[in-house]
Amino acid sequence: MNMETLPIDEILKRNQLSVTDSRKKILELFKEHNGALAHSDIEKKTDEKFDRVTIYRTLQTFVEKGIIHTIPTPDNAVLYALCKDGCSSTGHHHDNHVHFVCDHCNVTYCLDSVVTPEVKLPQGFKPKVIDVVVTGICNNCEV
Repeated sequence: MNMETLPIDEILKRNQLSVTDSRKKILELFKEHNGALAHSDIEKKTDEKFDRVTIYRTLQTFVEKGIIHTIPTPDNAVLYALCKDGCSSTGHHHDNHVHFVCDHCNVTYCLDSVVTPEVKLPQGFKPKVIDVVVTGICNNCEV
């Protein structure tokens, strides 16, 4: 399912979620935003319409349903981005792309065309999640 092209109400219905104002507004923010969003970004962009707990619960629900995925940051915060085709199935993200953080504008991008490299672990180690975050200057800031 391509989250970017489906109408918001349809995304919620396909994931067996009630269509609420908070879910619609937060999902709309993800569809309009090219990069990843932090909880605080969503708070600011919703004009304090929704409290922190409502936003947090909505984000957790979206992650569990495979609508958005999390991106780790160097300071142990979490960013969220809209899932693309093949990224998810309920509760299990197949988010095998690289994330890029621009040192200049601080935008985090999902680089869908750059696949996470295979990591060979020693015998007995079983990977759960592999996150690759690249930092540098994005194509919008490059001089």
